[in-house]
Amino acid sequence: MNRITQSSRRDFLKRTSAATIAAPLIVPSTVFGAEGSAPPSERIAVGFIGTGKMAHDYHLSTLSGFTDVQCVAVCDVDTTRGMHAKKYIEDRYSKAGRSYRGCDVHNHFREVIARKDIDAVVIATPDHWHAIPIIEACQAGKDVYCEKPLTLTIREAQLCLEAVRKHGRVLQTGSQQRSNVFGQFRQACEFIQSGRVGKVKTVRVGVGGPSRWCDLPEEPMEPGLDWNLWLGQAPMRPYHSVLSPRGKHNHFPNWRAYREYSGGGMTDMGAHHFDIAQWALAMDQSGPVEIIPPDDPKAQSGAKLVYANGVEMFHGGPSGCAFEGTTGKLYIDRGKLTSEPDNIVKQPLGEKEVHLPKSPGHHRDRIDCIRSRKRPIADVEIGARSVTVCHLANLAYWYRRKLRWDPERWRFVGDEGANGWLDRPRRDPWQMPKV
Repeated sequence: MNRITQSSRRDFLKRTSAATIAAPLIVPSTVFGAEGSAPPSERIAVGFIGTGKMAHDYHLSTLSGFTDVQCVAVCDVDTTRGMHAKKYIEDRYSKAGRSYRGCDVHNHFREVIARKDIDAVVIATPDHWHAIPIIEACQAGKDVYCEKPLTLTIREAQLCLEAVRKHGRVLQTGSQQRSNVFGQFRQACEFIQSGRVGKVKTVRVGVGGPSRWCDLPEEPMEPGLDWNLWLGQAPMRPYHSVLSPRGKHNHFPNWRAYREYSGGGMTDMGAHHFDIAQWALAMDQSGPVEIIPPDDPKAQSGAKLVYANGVEMFHGGPSGCAFEGTTGKLYIDRGKLTSEPDNIVKQPLGEKEVHLPKSPGHHRDRIDCIRSRKRPIADVEIGARSVTVCHLANLAYWYRRKLRWDPERWRFVGDEGANGWLDRPRRDPWQMPKV
């Protein structure tokens, strides 16, 4: 690949930004000449932090097919996965006839962030490795795509929001249901916001339960894996392949079941479905104000989150979101959109009803916004607010106590003990950077 100077890329992005103030730039491949590719000086250079299944099957495969993007580096703590990603990119570009020098492989995320020839990063690591790279990338002037759930803790979510805003970065989080994939989620939110079910009284969000502390036994170490770096801020413990599978794998690892690294099913699918509930309720800049655990001290469903307008949101039930209002019901999940009565979803939206922004596709939206400097459809605050809802529900199960939450101050009301749960201790040297 012809390396692009940082100044020429900045000039290009300024030009495209100025030309797209009225609307995001959507660039057809046909404008880039015989190859169908943008000239190297006009491609957005992307580095990948984490190259597991989600990174490979969704991010690498999509972005390497964009003619105005150049995938220039990959980073993984597992050598085998990193080298596999490098070969995938190089083979794909070679077959496409792209002008390209090669893809570099790094072990440490800071090596990617420090590169002057990289405009944006994709973070597709386990959840406990989201916040620090996000903040450091923003400080280095990189735009970010970060997988959902955005963070491991509520405090991390607040700090990531502050970092993106302070440094003027574009961050898209992996809540791709907002881009109208897997079903008519945007349309469902339009129906709800248009009052099709009347005043919303309750929402039921069907996702998995909270994570638990890790108790896996020790296994022989995987060759080529930097286990200490994989653990990062998490406590030191022996290696187990459930956490970091051996070599290149084709499944979603179950590190998400353990509190050291994730919030369980609550934050995994919750970052999708609680996010849709937030969107439908027009709560993208806010959240619930009261959190009530279930009466049964052993129950793993039934936690209630209450909003200031009286809407009650319950964790549990079938996958997806079920809204009940004063005049009807609506249910939305991937590939499913139903209502009672059925005309709620069968009657097309009228001109005067609510029409939410349409996405050109989750990755395309992110790339367009890097040029236009507009906020993407799953902006950092959306990701931060949605994951906070998930974390609040987890806290209800972990500590079994009623809580009052102030979404404006990002703190619990009248409960300093609970405010100690907003974050957690980190293993040195992985303390949170100052925003």
